[in-house]
Amino acid sequence: MASNGKQWVLLAAGSKGWENYRHQADVCHAYQVVHQNGIPDEQIVVMMYDDIAHNEENPFPGNIINVPKGPDVYNGVPKDYTGEHVSAENFLAVLRGDSRAIRKRGRKKVIKSCANDSIFIYLSDHGGHGVFQFPNSTLYARELIDTVKEMCRNGKFSKMVIYMEACHAGSMLDELPKLGNVYAVAASKPEESSYACFFDKKRNAFVADAFTAYWLHHTKRKKLRVSTLEDQFYYVKEKVRETVTELGVSQTPCHYGNMFMLQLPLSEFLGKSPDSVRRKYKSQSQNFVVTNVEESANVPLLIQQNRIRKEQNPRRREALERQYHELKRKQSTMDKAVKKIAQRCTYDGGVRALSEKHEVTRLYELRVVAEHFRTTVFNWDEEAFVFTRSHLQVLVNLCECGLEVDSITAAIDYVGQRIKF
Repeated sequence: MASNGKQWVLLAAGSKGWENYRHQADVCHAYQVVHQNGIPDEQIVVMMYDDIAHNEENPFPGNIINVPKGPDVYNGVPKDYTGEHVSAENFLAVLRGDSRAIRKRGRKKVIKSCANDSIFIYLSDHGGHGVFQFPNSTLYARELIDTVKEMCRNGKFSKMVIYMEACHAGSMLDELPKLGNVYAVAASKPEESSYACFFDKKRNAFVADAFTAYWLHHTKRKKLRVSTLEDQFYYVKEKVRETVTELGVSQTPCHYGNMFMLQLPLSEFLGKSPDSVRRKYKSQSQNFVVTNVEESANVPLLIQQNRIRKEQNPRRREALERQYHELKRKQSTMDKAVKKIAQRCTYDGGVRALSEKHEVTRLYELRVVAEHFRTTVFNWDEEAFVFTRSHLQVLVNLCECGLEVDSITAAIDYVGQRIKF
C-alpha cells in the first residue's frame, strides 16, 4: 500500500464503434488485472462506451477478449461511465474528484484521493498531436497537464502514474513537470503512431494494442512487490520496438515526469498479484508473441474491406462499398481543406506547413485553432476517421511556425465557407 494510503485507479477507453474494439478490450483487461490484484472496486473508476460486448457484429454476445483465444474480460467490469458520459470533461472531473462538475444522472463515482494516496491512470484510444479523443469530445494536452498540476498543488495524491495508449501519446505527456511525484509512460513518441495487434478473423476486429499487450503481459507475470516501474518500462519499450521494427516501422514507448519514481515497485499502483494466479499465467503464456501488428489509421478501412468481402447479400454489399468509398472521398476532401488553409495563411503557399512535422509546444494555441476547425469546417466528434493525424499535423505546424492565431482562424473561416463534405 502506498504511504499507508489508498490506491486509486482510473481506466478510460476513449472510443466507440466496432472498428475500435481493442480500446475497450484493453480497458476491460486492465480492470480484471487490478481487480484481481486486490484493489477494491470502490477505488477503481471505469469509463467505456460499452457498445462492443453486445454489438450486432459480435459473434460472441456479451464477450470481449484481449488476446487470441483468450478469456472473456468483460464480465464483472463496473459500468461507472458509459455512452455519452464518457467524455473529456467527465474524465477530468473524475480525476479531480469533482462530482459537481460531472454531467451525469445517478451515481457520480470519482477519485476521492488525499495526500497519502496513489493514483494510476490508463487511457486507450486514438490520439493526435496534443490531443486524445473521447467519443464525442477531445482531451487536449494543456487540460490534462493543468489538471495534474492543480491536483499536485492541492495535495490530492502522494504519487501518480499515467499510462497512455494512443498515437502521438508522447505529445500529451511531454510537458509534465519533472518535479512533483508524477510519472508517465506513452505508447509512442510525439511524432509516432501506435499499432493495433491480434486480428481475430471470427470477430473481424483487432482485439488489442501492442504497447498494452506487453504492459499487461509483464504485469501478470511479475511479482509486483519486487518489479519496478523501471523494469516494466524497459521491458515494454524493448518488446514494442522489436515487434514493429520487423515491419519496417517505428513505435517507441517513452516516459516523462519524475524519473526518481522509476525505483518504486509496481505494487504501489497496480496492487499485489496472487502467487497462484501469477504462476498459472506464467505456465500458460510461455510463448507469448504479439502478432498481426497494424497501424491504427489502417484498421477501419481493413475492417470495412473484410465486411465487404464476407457479405453475401448483393444489396448490403453495395451499401458497404458505398460507405467505404464515401469515407475515402471525405478524407480526400479533408486533404484539400487543410491544404487550402495552409496556403491561405502562410507566405510560402503552405509548403512548410504541409511537409514538416513539428512537435507541439504551443498547447493553448493548438487548442484554440483545433476547436475552431472542429466547429467551423468539420466536427470530427460526429464522424470518425475523416480527420486524421496527418490533418492535425498541418494545424500543429501552422501554430508552431509563429503565425498569429487570428490569421489561422481567419483562413479556417474562409475555407469553411467554401468547402463541403
